[in-house]
Amino acid sequence: MSTIMDGKALSCEIRAEIKAKIDSQKEKGIEAPSLAVVLVGNDPASKIYVRNKKNACAEAGITSYEYTLPETATEEEVLALIEKLNCDEKINGILVQVPLPKGIDEKKVIDTISPEKDVDAFSESNIGKYFLGNAKFLPCTPGGILHLLDKYEIDVNGKNCVVIGRSNIVGKPMALLLLQRNGTVTVCHSRTKNLEEYTKNADIIIVAIGKPKFLTGDMIKEGAVVIDVGINRLPDGKVTGDADFESCKEKASFITPVPGGVGPMTIAQLLLNTLEASNDK
Repeated sequence: MSTIMDGKALSCEIRAEIKAKIDSQKEKGIEAPSLAVVLVGNDPASKIYVRNKKNACAEAGITSYEYTLPETATEEEVLALIEKLNCDEKINGILVQVPLPKGIDEKKVIDTISPEKDVDAFSESNIGKYFLGNAKFLPCTPGGILHLLDKYEIDVNGKNCVVIGRSNIVGKPMALLLLQRNGTVTVCHSRTKNLEEYTKNADIIIVAIGKPKFLTGDMIKEGAVVIDVGINRLPDGKVTGDADFESCKEKASFITPVPGGVGPMTIAQLLLNTLEASNDK
């Protein structure tokens, strides 16, 4: 039977540590870190994500500001807001909630954020830094996963690591961060042939493809570590991951649940990045 990796509990620990640091700084007259969250449009899921991030900030003692633009906002209006926030000294971190409405170049918007305030670490500048191993901010989901691995004392050094998914948000940066920890990393994706040949040989599997219950127990070896990044809503309204939790947990040594695994750690890393951004001031 596997150990369930409790991201919710670890996230609470990290938030408490952040709050203690901020409270200590306040006693020295240092203002609390601040995060500007930009929401464009009326996407229901994005509104939920923004609310969760604001609540997490409040719990950790970080000041959050929400800037909402209508669905009809132009790219020029969004860029103008980003430039204004770049110049605002009271703002330490800037987060633009994606996806953005059609007609707005997401990459252009993200790259307009000052690298020192890009706490999502999505800009080209910050991607280049963690590619070279000298990042100030870790990308939030991969960074959160590293904290989970550390908490449960899972050593990446020399292990066969398989990342299923090659997105710029999770798959690619996750592979780089595992490589920096001396993992032997294989990135699998929709064009990979004979996927099970890779997964059955993996010590650590990270699955992030947005397909419910894609990774099943018969695809992994005994004792593998399974990190499930997926969040999929089923027709009955229930949420499930990209791994079939019930079958995988019978063979895995460690496994993350959905919800309550990687999701809370993504937000915890965002808070850590925001705290780091404030430390330069």
